[in-house]
Amino acid sequence: MYKAVQLTKADSFGAQVVTLDDSALPAGDVTVQIDYSTLNYKDGLAITNRGPVVRQWPMTAGIDGAGTVLQSQHPQWKPGDRFVHNGWGVGETHPGCLAQKARLKGDWLVHLPDAFTTRQAMAIGTAGYTAMLCVLALEDHGVTPAAGEILVTGATGGVGSVAVALLGRLGYTVVAATGKTSEEPYLRALGASAIVPRAELAIAGKPFQKERWAGVVDALGSF
Repeated sequence: MYKAVQLTKADSFGAQVVTLDDSALPAGDVTVQIDYSTLNYKDGLAITNRGPVVRQWPMTAGIDGAGTVLQSQHPQWKPGDRFVHNGWGVGETHPGCLAQKARLKGDWLVHLPDAFTTRQAMAIGTAGYTAMLCVLALEDHGVTPAAGEILVTGATGGVGSVAVALLGRLGYTVVAATGKTSEEPYLRALGASAIVPRAELAIAGKPFQKERWAGVVDALGSF
């Protein structure tokens, strides 16, 4: 038996913590204990039924998780191994990790380095993972701190906040774009050198268009 955040949509939408029998676990070659998960934007949409995230019902929410392998039929995993997981349709088409237990495919899992606890892994979460991929992409394209300003949109969000912090720590000049200008002290504390109101980026003909930036971390998909 295990507890899980289950989403249902029969006569009406529902989201509640339920107790499930192990027979409710889906197909998969690795059964895991979930120590920690996160509540990210996609999960928020799913749990509040405000976006078409869930494709199969009922569904256990949670697109990411970290914990310990309990049972495995996968050659790369054995009981006691620590893992981190995100994506792969989990929480959308495959029951997810906002639960005490899950059954996943071993190919979806990543071994958790000894330097991190499972709690730390989920504190970084999908947002931190995504932000780091953005920073690595900038580096792979030869964008150095000397290249110029880096724009980060959606800067107060999960991906945006971590991207601002990472870039600032690496010596980049970060310009944070946000619709929440009251959060300027927070963004500057993270490492932003300047703040741009989001509305200004949407005004055509402004002197700062794409050519101004040496690179962009576009957390909103709008630039």
